Amino acid sequence: MFRSPFSDEVIPNVSVYEFLFGDLTDEDALRIALVDGPTGAETTYGQLVGQINGIAGALAARGAGVGTVIGVLCPNVPIFASVFHGILRSGATATTINSLYTPEEIANQLRDSGASFLFTVSPLLPQAIQAATAVGIDAEHLIVIDGADGHPSVKDLLMQQAPAPEVSFDPATHLAVLPYSSGTTGLAKGVKLSHTNLVANVEQCRPVLDVERDDRVLALLPFFHIYGMTVLLNIALKRRARLVTMPKFDLPEFLRIIQEHGCTYLFIAPPIAVALAKHPLIDQFDLSSVRALLSGAAPLDSALANAVAARLSTRVRQGYGMTEMSPVSHVIPPDRDDIRLGSIGVPVANVVCRIVDVETGEDVGVGETGELLVQGPNIMLGYLGRDDATRDTLDPDGFLHTGDIARIDEDGVFWIVDRLKELIKYKGYQVAPAELEALLLTHPLIADAAVVGAPDDDGQEVPKAFVVRVTDADLDEDGVMAFVAEHVAPHKKVRQVAFIETVPKSSSGKILRKDLRGL
Repeated sequence: MFRSPFSDEVIPNVSVYEFLFGDLTDEDALRIALVDGPTGAETTYGQLVGQINGIAGALAARGAGVGTVIGVLCPNVPIFASVFHGILRSGATATTINSLYTPEEIANQLRDSGASFLFTVSPLLPQAIQAATAVGIDAEHLIVIDGADGHPSVKDLLMQQAPAPEVSFDPATHLAVLPYSSGTTGLAKGVKLSHTNLVANVEQCRPVLDVERDDRVLALLPFFHIYGMTVLLNIALKRRARLVTMPKFDLPEFLRIIQEHGCTYLFIAPPIAVALAKHPLIDQFDLSSVRALLSGAAPLDSALANAVAARLSTRVRQGYGMTEMSPVSHVIPPDRDDIRLGSIGVPVANVVCRIVDVETGEDVGVGETGELLVQGPNIMLGYLGRDDATRDTLDPDGFLHTGDIARIDEDGVFWIVDRLKELIKYKGYQVAPAELEALLLTHPLIADAAVVGAPDDDGQEVPKAFVVRVTDADLDEDGVMAFVAEHVAPHKKVRQVAFIETVPKSSSGKILRKDLRGL
């Protein structure tokens, strides 16, 4: 077993609300917690906590509490923090939904999670209404944050002035959030993360993510994603830093916000690193305030990382994790300039790792490769309603199978060298091949199909479909891509197509994706 080089952190046995805000001082209450990047509107920590308690009270008055699941369909705007933590403060469980989802995808998550309320914003209301109607959520339980006729708004909730409820639950077992992840294979599943899971990961990251009180953290990566939820939202709030939100990526606006707000800490995914390294627009902005940049959600190439560090004259680091790990398990620490940027660094505090032979399950030693297994207080409780998938992913002794092939070098640094899992990471978002394959098979001119990840011109992974056409079918690449685009969120679109005679499969009928990746 390989243990973290850091001493174990003490994990408080408290709710997320108590952990983040229970020690808020009068001085802290006056600090700016959130800034809306596009407009500059500010929210203090005192205002944030007031909104959280007001929303929690209004939800409790509407019958929400322990056992209630509430959907959140909202981009990165400051009020997201109030809504999200208001749900947790009420004792309910939040299931955060990708803002780019289609009505069908939203409905699937609401239905699977058992959500009985949904928060959204007016630009997303049309798809929210379709999804809510499909699962039986009425207009009174569809809360439009910024207001819409026929629906409660956050202003309405706060005007009730209902007191925050007294709630009692075990933080170690009570679900705080139900984000959705494909894990290592298959369709997206609800990941059961407790209050303790979320609290633990913030504490575990204390030695390796040096966000400080005076930092201005750019919050571009979506809060609905566990990376944004823990590493941006919760860590920044715990450290009493300032979060500057961006609802969507636009390079000129991204650069303007960094310059205008003096952002000091950037958390990004690799596609943004490509722009920072290569785009000529970078030279037109003053980015000298940036003291640190951390990339996660997908692998960052070492050459690209070094190019960003050189161009911005700033520190670049990489982290590794999964939704199922709340999410961080490995990071290159701030003071470890000796660690090469292509690695994932070292385990965070309280984490124990194993590397096991894929065939035998036996532990292997330094320098040898095998599947990475991780154990710690940040590991999920399991998948919602999927005991089979939970058993496949979690060992009885609490080790989570990551589906990634890793090795540890003689300096204790971990490297991801390959993967077992089928999951595609497009711009940091998960894409499950099985979902796209099932969709492709509904096309009347497609006899069979398989989907794998393939590199694009920038070396980033994109979904590629291998399609077997029905005999004499008139179907081209554009037709395949257009069909998929009609049914899925933008990040799930098929972006490359190849036509083949047969899809390679094992004797048991499983698609042999490794045989397709080189084509």
